[in-house]
Amino acid sequence: MLVLHGLEGSSSSHYVVGLTRQALTRGWRAVTLNFRSCSGELNRLRSFYHSGHTADLDEVVRLIVGREPTVRIGAVGVSLGGNVLLKWLGEWGAAVPSAVVGAVAISVPFDLAHCAEALDRGFCRLVYASNFLGTMRDKIRLKAARDPGLGEIVDVPLALRARTFTEYDRAVTAPLNGFADERDYWTRASSTPYLGRIRRPTLLVSALDDPIVPPSALPDPAELPPWVRAEFLRRGGHAAFLEGRWPWRVESWAERRAVEFLSGLVAGEGAAPQGSVC
Repeated sequence: MLVLHGLEGSSSSHYVVGLTRQALTRGWRAVTLNFRSCSGELNRLRSFYHSGHTADLDEVVRLIVGREPTVRIGAVGVSLGGNVLLKWLGEWGAAVPSAVVGAVAISVPFDLAHCAEALDRGFCRLVYASNFLGTMRDKIRLKAARDPGLGEIVDVPLALRARTFTEYDRAVTAPLNGFADERDYWTRASSTPYLGRIRRPTLLVSALDDPIVPPSALPDPAELPPWVRAEFLRRGGHAAFLEGRWPWRVESWAERRAVEFLSGLVAGEGAAPQGSVC
């Protein structure tokens, strides 16, 4: 299992640990791709990760396949990691390495503009945006101190006072990655336009009560290709989907569902899923 974490997450995130535990229980091995600056160590290059950056995922997949040509990989992306995974699958289409036999994407921000708007107002701004942007501003501060030339590309003062994703993406993500502005970034990095090109069995798991990914950001299940199955539940929040008896035994249904979906594919028994559930 190859796991891609969400915004400001890492291989230590609870959902990554949960997924890898599920994989190990089945006798699989697991590896996590820590996006740039998310391993606990600031990366050396100026660039960070972002929602549409797929080059590192491509390199890691091909590195694994190069080391073990007969390996079978089931990939799982959570939130931002799911967007990266789906975009990469769509970019390569049928040319995705054959070792990648299936994928699951949980709580994906398919339409980044809608999700940024949700994060930048009300409760989400007070809780989620404040938490995420706090660590993101810290990284900018550290990089600017180490690399004075960063200010020639990034609007460092705006980045350090950013309290919304609109401000941060305008100051940092867009100029640092060659986008015209934040809306150009949101448009070009969203995974929705790539879903129709996916040619690997793929499961989309989202909740209609997700505070970060509103229903307006979800793709229409009727328009998905036969390779892609959507399971959009009425409840589940953002990357939560808790099941069990609180507080003694609470687990993630989505993590269990991801491994169930991938199990036959990893064993070489699966076929493309048919239809969608909403």
